[in-house]
Amino acid sequence: MKDKKVLFLVHAAAIAAVYVVLTLIFAPFGFGEIQVRISEALTVLPYFTPAAIPGLFVGCLIGNTVGGAIPIDIICGSIATLIGALITYRLRSYRRLAPVGPIAANTVIVPFVLRFGYGVPLPIPFMMLTVGIGEVISCGIIGMVVLTALERYRSVLFKEAAV
Repeated sequence: MKDKKVLFLVHAAAIAAVYVVLTLIFAPFGFGEIQVRISEALTVLPYFTPAAIPGLFVGCLIGNTVGGAIPIDIICGSIATLIGALITYRLRSYRRLAPVGPIAANTVIVPFVLRFGYGVPLPIPFMMLTVGIGEVISCGIIGMVVLTALERYRSVLFKEAAV
């Protein structure tokens, strides 16, 4: 029992760390009204393990904080990633739907953060389009490439870990 909890924490921490590193490395592309956050490709990981849910949330929280985001972005952006990860986990029986939750959550939430947090004067529907396109690229395309690549190593990388 203890081993499963430790394994769960290790998976979550490793996912959080990778998310932070990817967010910082690709920071020029991951913030703003037109963004392709490469680290969001990891939001398909709840398809493999529930440990990805807290890992992605904490990773986004840290990545946004260290990346210089404002408090409302740190909170709401991380919640958008959390919601997306929860939806991915709920849809884990449907492999092709893995990126749908993160795409939807970020497309809806992030434009409001941009408008009311950063004062971006663009219309919210336009920012939903631009953020949505970026999410389709990061989650829908890159995320599905990641998911397909990891599928082969599922039993090695994502041993069952219960909370």
